[in-house]
Amino acid sequence: MKRPPRPEELRLWGMVADTVHARPGDKPLKLRAKVKVRPVKAPKAEKVQPTYLASIAPLRIDPSELKPAPVRTPKSAPEHIEPNRRRRLIKEHDPIGARLDMHGFDQDQARPALEGFIRRAYADGHRAVLIITGKGKVGHGVLKKRTPEWLAAPALREMIAGVSQADQRHGGEGALYVALKRRG
Repeated sequence: MKRPPRPEELRLWGMVADTVHARPGDKPLKLRAKVKVRPVKAPKAEKVQPTYLASIAPLRIDPSELKPAPVRTPKSAPEHIEPNRRRRLIKEHDPIGARLDMHGFDQDQARPALEGFIRRAYADGHRAVLIITGKGKVGHGVLKKRTPEWLAAPALREMIAGVSQADQRHGGEGALYVALKRRG
């Protein structure tokens, strides 16, 4: 006959020692099951005759025949607007042709709206536009951060001459002046 389990053993099994007692003849619970893992044998591969490419391609390449890979520089944010042009925009000597307010937009809505707006403004011959992104929560807005990246995309890069933060009367940190190139 087996002895009843001690309270330390019951705590290991997750039972309360005062209220639960093992019945005589019960086997103690195993905490882990032992599983034997057997490796699976891969089927034998058929022997393949080696191929000889000497008749197709030379084994050695002359270094003079190698061409260096073109160096790609990643497109960064568009350049800043020239200081005199920015000053003329602030003082409203140069007109702001159009405005886009992206308050309430999420990224999926804002990007196509921005691209369509820039294309339309460029087609209409505007030289400068104002894009209001908003500051976002605690000044870390997603649209504020992503708009310069979207303006640097190859689709819009050809139309944009420069981007600068707007003056306080036009939106400050939550807005951008975008200078557009002349239509050619």
